[in-house]
Amino acid sequence: FYFRLKDSNLMIEDQSYKMSPKAKRAKQNLVSEDKENEAIDYSVPIFTGREVSVSGITDTEEERIKESAAYVAKRNLFATGEGVRVSKVAKKTSEEEHHEKKSRKVAIRESAERVALKKTLEDTQAFHKKLNQDKLLHTPEFVIEPRSHTVWEKQNVKFHCSVAGWPAPRVTWYKNNVPINVQTHPGKYKIESRYGLHSLEISTCDFDDTAQYRASAMNVKGEISAYASLVVKRYKGEIDASLLHAGTVSMPVGFGVTPHGYASRFEISFVDKFDVAFGREGETISLGCTVVISPDIKRFKPDIEWYRNGVLITPSKWVQMHWSGERASLTLTHANKEDEGLYTLRVVMGDYYEEYSSYVFVRDADAEIPGAPGAPLDVQCLDANKDYVIVSWKQPAVDGGNPILGYFIDRCEVGTAHWTQCNETPVKFARFPVTGLIEGRSYIFRVRAVNKAGISLPSRVSEPVAALDPADRARLRSHPSAPWTGQIIVTEEEPAEGVVPGPPTDLQVIEATKTYVVLSWKPPGQRGHEGIMYFVEKCIAGTEDWQRVNTEIPVKSPRFAVFDLAEGKSYCFRVRCCNSAGIGEPSEATEATVVDDKLDIPKAPGRIMPTRNTDTSVVVTWTEPPDAKELVGYYIESSVVGSGRWEPCNNNPVKGTRFICHGLVNGEKYIFRVRAVNAAGLSEFSQDSEPIEVQAAIGGGLLHGVCPELSGKAGGLTDCTTSWEGMHESSQPIFDTGALLNCNAKFNRDTLPSSSDKVGNMGVSNTREMLKDAIASAPQNAASKQASKSRPGDVLTLEKVTKKKDIAAPSPPYDIMVLESVRDSMALGWKQPKVIGGTEITGYYVNYREVVDGVPGKWMEANIKAISERAYRIHNLKENMVYQFQVAAANLAGVGTPSLPSQPFKCEEWTIAVPGPPHDVTCTEVRKDSLVLLWKEPVYTGRSPIAGYYVDMKETEAKEERWRSVNEKPLQKKFLKV
Repeated sequence: FYFRLKDSNLMIEDQSYKMSPKAKRAKQNLVSEDKENEAIDYSVPIFTGREVSVSGITDTEEERIKESAAYVAKRNLFATGEGVRVSKVAKKTSEEEHHEKKSRKVAIRESAERVALKKTLEDTQAFHKKLNQDKLLHTPEFVIEPRSHTVWEKQNVKFHCSVAGWPAPRVTWYKNNVPINVQTHPGKYKIESRYGLHSLEISTCDFDDTAQYRASAMNVKGEISAYASLVVKRYKGEIDASLLHAGTVSMPVGFGVTPHGYASRFEISFVDKFDVAFGREGETISLGCTVVISPDIKRFKPDIEWYRNGVLITPSKWVQMHWSGERASLTLTHANKEDEGLYTLRVVMGDYYEEYSSYVFVRDADAEIPGAPGAPLDVQCLDANKDYVIVSWKQPAVDGGNPILGYFIDRCEVGTAHWTQCNETPVKFARFPVTGLIEGRSYIFRVRAVNKAGISLPSRVSEPVAALDPADRARLRSHPSAPWTGQIIVTEEEPAEGVVPGPPTDLQVIEATKTYVVLSWKPPGQRGHEGIMYFVEKCIAGTEDWQRVNTEIPVKSPRFAVFDLAEGKSYCFRVRCCNSAGIGEPSEATEATVVDDKLDIPKAPGRIMPTRNTDTSVVVTWTEPPDAKELVGYYIESSVVGSGRWEPCNNNPVKGTRFICHGLVNGEKYIFRVRAVNAAGLSEFSQDSEPIEVQAAIGGGLLHGVCPELSGKAGGLTDCTTSWEGMHESSQPIFDTGALLNCNAKFNRDTLPSSSDKVGNMGVSNTREMLKDAIASAPQNAASKQASKSRPGDVLTLEKVTKKKDIAAPSPPYDIMVLESVRDSMALGWKQPKVIGGTEITGYYVNYREVVDGVPGKWMEANIKAISERAYRIHNLKENMVYQFQVAAANLAGVGTPSLPSQPFKCEEWTIAVPGPPHDVTCTEVRKDSLVLLWKEPVYTGRSPIAGYYVDMKETEAKEERWRSVNEKPLQKKFLKV
């Protein structure tokens, strides 16, 4: 009964719905909806057949009448409006009830989905966090930088800085790039770090605390530095008023007020000088010299500079410098073979300076395993990027009696003490790309040599290098954009999505060895603003079977080292770019590259010639091996005749083809041999030289006019490269022995250019001049040292040379000639004045003038700074213009009279086939029946390389037709013993 009444009501409601003026909608099945939302209690199911019978669909007349009556009644209700209201209320109630049920159901479902999604996100984040913890790290940055201060003496000063970064950066303070050690200066410095605020306090400041201070913040992601200066001022005491207010009129001749505020003409001399030093690796070596300056001006301190092989030395953990006011000292706290070389002390007073030089030799430390080779040296990082770092080194001179089989490279992350070996098998090539580095972290490297007896001691560690692209490294080292906060602001453009990068360009093999090949390319032009990565592919030459080399990790830098190549086979390579939009087309393939060492081991040097120098040293010269490429230098060995035991003369390869071997026994006979070195290995030894007895040469071993080659062209007239390695004492250029021991300072000398000086197109001659002066200055004091060793009665004894002499300006040079002419420059040569004025020629000055239609113009200076060689190139001349030249020589007495004007020369490009004349012909090692002749190759070589030289000679008074040839075959070398 219950079901019947319910269905009847439904039917009535349905009929009213049909008659409603509203838009018809699909009928809702409330029964099934109730069933879906009812409780889990048991209920009697309603089947389709029973529901149809209950709905009133029957054949009896009674039921038909009831249905008709109900229809009529409902129609009447709708006609009066009551039925419509009832229908609307019923429908509204039904819709609210349905909406309420539906919202509850949807809310429960959405809540469950949110909980599940949140749990999935948490699991994913935890997984990625565990997979790559580096995403949490970021490089240090200065929030507040240290500020510069100016204080009075005996005051305290405190530097503050604040650093952000994760993990928390470690801050180290430096003074002039030397770490500040609190323990070595108790009570002087106080360093604190609290809650990200770091401070350095300096107590009782004195004048020596005036310096540049640096705060370096470092963590595993990188390093950043901030600089601040401290100036300590002194209370002004009493000064000799006669020096400051009297002016130059009342001062002695040669004195004047300089920008320093004091007289600038000084007498600088060295007393208790350091001699040639010998040491072993790991030992402490000290060099010292007492400096006497006259006049002694109160509160005017000289600048003390130290150079090694011509390169300015800066204080570090390996090198310490001290100046007491009278004595200058340099200490090598832990000597290594890298420290071997020519050390020069330079004392600068205003515009004048004086210097003294001597050589330091460092031998290998005793090997832990007998027969093991010496340690490699000079470990450097040549190329560093995100994917690899190329490490290079120099081979040791001592192999322990057995050939070196190869080298092991070790790496260590900065801040840790854990060393990891980078290669499983020894590598013979002295360059190796280290891969597997973590981007952004800094590393140091060391190298060990191995032979069949064992492994050597490790080399000195390299400088730290970060695994970053050069652009990223430059950005990190750049100056902060907001100096008061230390923040580095990087602006990036919105990436252009959907741009597939184009192919890379200029793909080439820059290095190939038996173990690896290094590729280099340029990024594509079509790449949008989105970062790109690269895939490298290889195939055997002659096939198209391309294989991807880096299948797992794309390359981020435009350079890559390919390993796992079969030795002797030929390969081709190509590169594809990729980004989020896809992988681009490949680049053009490289030419076939054979997996083998492109750089061959050099051949042995030739023509070993020893000559006497001092009681304990011998000068050894040799010729460069033919077809030598990328030479690092040479190793020289000596042996007492008949002993059969060879000892290294140097442990750091020297450049040039001339070296002085020290530490020999006077009176013994020695033979010498030389071998060349490059990255591929060491050459065979040269033939043994002729035996030579160690005795002092005539004149104390001073070789006039001998200097190592500065370049491949006529002593460097057209190039600006030079090498100081292997140049020491008398091996450097010396032009005269007159007043070398005088303590008079030089005129118009600039400080030695640092290794970072850049040479532009217009600065060739100026840089060349500085190099000439730098090379010419050191031997003058070396001559002092050699003269002090001279025997009584020699020309260069100290007693004779230190006496006061009457000196005069030199006479004019003569025989001015053109050595080469091009469109806009001309190279000149001339002969030394016949009268040098009783002292050494310190330099030459060149003037030139234009000649138009036979009318000479005004003289113009070609060089402001004196040049020491008798050859000079004048730049920025006018093409097809006629010029005349004149040269004046200078010594300590002043500048002499200029030479007569040369004959007119036209500035034009030489096209003749034959070479120009050799120049700077000098004689040395003059004996009663022999001498050694030296010269420099022509600046202009003609249309083909120089094939050789012919030397002619005649007696001075003989006629011109008496010239006769000395050699029948052309000479390949530029010296000859006649």
